[in-house]
Amino acid sequence: MLTPGSELEPRSFPVTRLDLVKYAGVSGDFNVIHWNERIARSVGLPNVIAHGMFSMAQAGRYVTDLAGGDPGAVTEFSVRFSSPVVVPDDDNGAVIEISGTVAEQFDDGRVAIDIVARQDGTKVLSRTRAVIRVT
Repeated sequence: MLTPGSELEPRSFPVTRLDLVKYAGVSGDFNVIHWNERIARSVGLPNVIAHGMFSMAQAGRYVTDLAGGDPGAVTEFSVRFSSPVVVPDDDNGAVIEISGTVAEQFDDGRVAIDIVARQDGTKVLSRTRAVIRVT
């Protein structure tokens, strides 16, 4: 049951360099900082970083799953990008840990969920909130 104050089960979303290449292909965002370590480092990044919208999409998957798999039940979704997801070139890649807390319940059957996304303890999305219809 989604009631205010309820902490929701956290989920882990792995991210590999291959995921970034696939995302670039479908999104059309081929910015080199998402696949070329030399260029990423030359502009001051610690390594290749995931697309911000890729990170946001993982939070969207989390929310959609809470809504029973129905993306149409997500009536509001907002995020702020607070830190990039750094994706090393190894067999493990990175992991985005996403958790949530039910913040508010509305009279029309919707609930607001505050979401936190972290990589290695660092917030990568902040001030993230979704409103979903619950059946």
